[in-house]
Amino acid sequence: MQNHADYSKRVEELNSLLEKRDGTNLSKLLRRTNPVDIEEFISTLSAEDALIVFRLLKKEDAIEVFAELDPEDKDKIKKGLNDTEFHSLLGQLDFDDMIDTLEEMPASVVQKILRNTDTEKRKKVNQYLKFPEDSAASLMTPEFVELKITMTVKEALETIKRVGNNKVTVYTCYVTDSTKKLLGYVSLRNLVTSDGDTLISTLLYEDVITVRTDEDQEDVGRTFQKYGFTALPVVDKEDRLVGIITVDDIMWIIEQEATEDFQIMAATTPEEEEYSKMSVWDLAKNRIPWLMFLMISSAFTSTILKSYEAVIQSIIALNMFIPMLTDSGGNAGSQTSTLVIRAMATKDIELSDWAKVVWKECRIGMVCGLFLSVVGFFKCYLFDKVGLEIALMVAVTLFFIVVTAKVVGSLLPIIAKRLGADPAIMASPLITTIVDSLGLIVYFNIAQMFMDVAPI
Repeated sequence: MQNHADYSKRVEELNSLLEKRDGTNLSKLLRRTNPVDIEEFISTLSAEDALIVFRLLKKEDAIEVFAELDPEDKDKIKKGLNDTEFHSLLGQLDFDDMIDTLEEMPASVVQKILRNTDTEKRKKVNQYLKFPEDSAASLMTPEFVELKITMTVKEALETIKRVGNNKVTVYTCYVTDSTKKLLGYVSLRNLVTSDGDTLISTLLYEDVITVRTDEDQEDVGRTFQKYGFTALPVVDKEDRLVGIITVDDIMWIIEQEATEDFQIMAATTPEEEEYSKMSVWDLAKNRIPWLMFLMISSAFTSTILKSYEAVIQSIIALNMFIPMLTDSGGNAGSQTSTLVIRAMATKDIELSDWAKVVWKECRIGMVCGLFLSVVGFFKCYLFDKVGLEIALMVAVTLFFIVVTAKVVGSLLPIIAKRLGADPAIMASPLITTIVDSLGLIVYFNIAQMFMDVAPI
């Protein structure tokens, strides 16, 4: 068993042997190191050292490590290999890993590689490269066990023995008819525990969950999470089996989609590269547009303050409570929008649920607003030493601002989704800007009402 401390010590040993150029002992240590840890270690090395380490790996580890490397690290290895070595490496990768690698390369390099590939494989690669980037088809692999409905258990096991070494999984075998239409699946457990003369049609699980080739990757991820599968079959519009998606591929997509949502919610353009590998300028240019937009949007606050200048001059004490009121509204709106966006992402709520969501958040706003307004009243009256009327005015304003913020925070992500935009854009920064403006309008209108009712 290896913990983080053991890994750190292993990295020190690897670095020490690498610096000494002790290839024999470095190779032995690499054979005792998990490929995932080797991939992480290589990512910290220069191109020269990375190639040295890569060449010392045993064949199986080299294939697994290369498949997991980032595009930048793959390029370091590729540049150190000749064409024959690189083509051989590509040919030994799982099909989906090979496609991912080719997608990261310039078109001229891909064409050169395909020219040296056999006709059948080239045709299959070209087909996969043409699928939309965010579709289920772009994640799938053709390396699955396919059985025919007419087979017996004996014939099925012979097929698995013959082709199993080249497949990503043999535990679930998919059953098709003569037109490749998916009929269901059988488990390896049922096959090895059944009589050889048994028809696999009698062992068939027909209630098979599938995804379509054009289905969005995020939806595929939700299907995996819901059913807990290790693999899902991918079918075309005619329900013909074209590939499978394995859980290790979809885990990366789930992480990527979650990261993208967080980036959008933080008011920045989604970034494909890791934060540590991006330059200051690249990070800045992804944030500037949103910061500019939010800054200009905040100008509405100044316009509102100017519009109610007469009210402010009549009651100077109003100014001291503006930060508390706008912050409370912004916080309340951000809470709601974040939870609604998350609920929409997990399909806990749908667009058709908008009325129930808004009504629920309105009631939540009333409860939260009541508590905040009571505390706000005593704060203003007892600690800020303002008059009873102003303390009451602030308390009433707090109540309505919180209710308004909750309603707006629940409604805007739903509107964004309805318009085809990512609901995550309606997260904290934008909600805060909108609620600030609405909060000031509510505040000063309530102040005007109080001025009309009683002298303050």
